[in-house]
Amino acid sequence: MDCPSEEQMIRMKLEPFYEVKQLSFDIPNRKLEVYHIEKVEKIHQALSELKLNDRLESTEDDAELTLDADESKQRKILWWVLCINFGFFVVEMTTGWISNSMGLIADSLDMLADSIVYALSLFAVGGAVSRKKKVAKFSGYFQMALAFLGFSEVLRRFFSDSEAPLFQWMIIISFMALIGNLISLWLINKAKSEEAHMQASAIFTSNDIIVNGGVILAGGLVYFLNNNWPDLVIGGVVFTFVIRGAFRILKLAK
Repeated sequence: MDCPSEEQMIRMKLEPFYEVKQLSFDIPNRKLEVYHIEKVEKIHQALSELKLNDRLESTEDDAELTLDADESKQRKILWWVLCINFGFFVVEMTTGWISNSMGLIADSLDMLADSIVYALSLFAVGGAVSRKKKVAKFSGYFQMALAFLGFSEVLRRFFSDSEAPLFQWMIIISFMALIGNLISLWLINKAKSEEAHMQASAIFTSNDIIVNGGVILAGGLVYFLNNNWPDLVIGGVVFTFVIRGAFRILKLAK
């Protein structure tokens, strides 16, 4: 359980079970506590179908439900993080095409991928399982299609005489995105929440900060080498992350 899509996958799988009363995720330790009534075998079998290498560690009777966290505060923070991610998706996609940078375009799709996961968490709460699966399927295929288009463009530029991107745009815009992600991480940590989706959001945002640093580094290498290959390399690496995220989202639709 190292990302929001896996948490959503588990929640959607167990939502039809009236026996399940509450789920408590511990993402760093990859543990899940299921508060339920009646026998645990059917619940464990459902989790095993997700193929997340699960195992039943223990079970006990008469466990007390944990207190709910301040959901309104968490939702407000996630809305801010969603807006920041989607905003920079638009900015990086636009400036990426203008500056001829595949690194910026790939980073924008990574921002979009995060936005999709946050939107699934916020918009699909309380909805029917069938509707959630349709949203997840559409989002996953859309994200995958964009990533494959990006990969094809990386290959086209690699085997053709394409111009080097404008490294100034790469560095400036990625630095702005880095600041945006640092603000997002600050907001998430400010909540001091142990809820799974908040912990997963912190992990996602930390990974985005690393990607931002990679694009800045690629921009510097483009300047010193006067070549576009550093931009293409970072673009290909980030597109790989985006495709992996799309496959995880598509698991929600199964």
